[in-house]
Amino acid sequence: MDRARRWIKGALAVTAAAALGVTALATTAQAADINVAKNAGFESDLSNWTCSAGTGSVVGSPVHGGAKALKGTPTAQDTAQCSQAVAVKPNSTYTLSSWVQGSYVYLGASGTGTTDVSTWTPGSSGWQQLSTTFTTGANTTSVTVYTHGWYGQSAYYADDVSVLGPDGGGGGDPVVIPAVPAGLAAGTATSSSVDLSWNPVSGATGYNVYRDGSKVASVSGASATVTGLAAATSYSFQVSATNSAGESAKSAAVTARTAASGGGGGGTVPKHAVTGYWQNFNNGATVQKLRDVPSQYDIIAVSFADATSTPGQISFTLDPAVGYASAADFKADIAAKQAAGKSVILSVGGEKGSVSVNSDASATAFADSAYSLMQQYGFDGIDIDLENGLNSTYMSKALHQLSAKAGAKLVLTMAPQTIDMQSTSGEYFKTALNVKDILTVVNMQYYNSGSMLGCDGKVYSQGSVDFLTALACIQLEGGLDPSQVGLGVPASTRGAGSGYVDPSVVNNALDCLTRGTGCGSFKPARTYPGLRGAMTWSTNWDATAGNAWSNSVGPKVHSLP
Repeated sequence: MDRARRWIKGALAVTAAAALGVTALATTAQAADINVAKNAGFESDLSNWTCSAGTGSVVGSPVHGGAKALKGTPTAQDTAQCSQAVAVKPNSTYTLSSWVQGSYVYLGASGTGTTDVSTWTPGSSGWQQLSTTFTTGANTTSVTVYTHGWYGQSAYYADDVSVLGPDGGGGGDPVVIPAVPAGLAAGTATSSSVDLSWNPVSGATGYNVYRDGSKVASVSGASATVTGLAAATSYSFQVSATNSAGESAKSAAVTARTAASGGGGGGTVPKHAVTGYWQNFNNGATVQKLRDVPSQYDIIAVSFADATSTPGQISFTLDPAVGYASAADFKADIAAKQAAGKSVILSVGGEKGSVSVNSDASATAFADSAYSLMQQYGFDGIDIDLENGLNSTYMSKALHQLSAKAGAKLVLTMAPQTIDMQSTSGEYFKTALNVKDILTVVNMQYYNSGSMLGCDGKVYSQGSVDFLTALACIQLEGGLDPSQVGLGVPASTRGAGSGYVDPSVVNNALDCLTRGTGCGSFKPARTYPGLRGAMTWSTNWDATAGNAWSNSVGPKVHSLP
């Protein structure tokens, strides 16, 4: 969705991989091998490190281990290289590694006396380890190790650098077994998972999570989600801290009980529901007040919330163009819709939305500000329509935090683009599955798309019943409950740049998925009578076209089995 008129967008994913040849004598690290890098975890800020043109700094989040990590901020003219000269032993092999996060992060060694080496990653939203090896020359006693980003790219992070090999005379940082983690606490519990968090331990490079005495996970940060649990069951959890010196004792145990089996969130949303986006702006479509939205709409998504200068935080400002005399008048309309059995939610994002939730702090800021707006205006929940990417780990945390505040009647919807739901490995799809316990419906946007793969592996073009049914099948067979799947389409030819289909095509797709009738060339292997319904952008464009969409699709949705 956008604030003006949306036009077709292309998606081009280019993945580049470079295999870097390294000539080295492979040896197993001996007992005498140490990490010859100093201040390898940046716990002493930038001591022992030199960063070009002041592009390096130390941050407290995100970190891989301990309490600090390196942040490098490239510019158009500088890659933000940070380096350290380490003492090495001639004719010796060293393993260079570091945990990194961000786009185009490099790790390398120069001045080896033999073949200088480097390795890199095109990018990751979480921590990943880069590793390579080098062999020193006959007269080499010092090697420069470095990490850097790339020109004009976003900031990168590095932590827990290791140059493992024989002591070159400079020694290394003293490594001791980390302390026992404190503050272990259980957070959100679903019918199959429990969120855990604890205080970070200085000097730890990882943590082991134990369930009822058995190790079930190893993580790099001070939080974890334990999955695969039985519903309505109590479990005991402990955690230990690890580094190269060993593993700490286990923490004090905490007990958590999973929720009973059941669907996700949804408040008073009917079994089959119609969702419509209401425009809090004037872009040429009919300007409406909420009271003007037809009764066929069960969920009304107010578009859009705005980002603030605080990462993750959102705000909302009523646009004078929609004609409300006051915020109180707007709130009264929300209350009236709710009294009529409708849900009014706040949509976050849109094509121009720039809300970023990529850390624990921003996740909390998102949850706190969203809940504050729900209380201020009376919204029943929120809609996630972030079309410029999201981080599944932290967005899932944010939504579960919001759910804990708002309670079981939270209405949570999502409106991903088609490319976002092609695979369960995508960040949007992972988010939907992560919050399945509180999710009301995913109304994917079957427009402004171009051709996409269906669940049968065939390519389908937008604007057809097959496009709707074959792509919906991916979500229906990919882990979402049928009640959490809806079909999102434009209300008129002016509502999107491409992908408009006549309401009769939408109705045929609904029949195909729920009853097995009205299908095109693609017919799903089974039916999904619990399918939630349909969505449109927008109620305003629907009104511009005489409400033809809601007058046709609304009764069809409400008559589904």
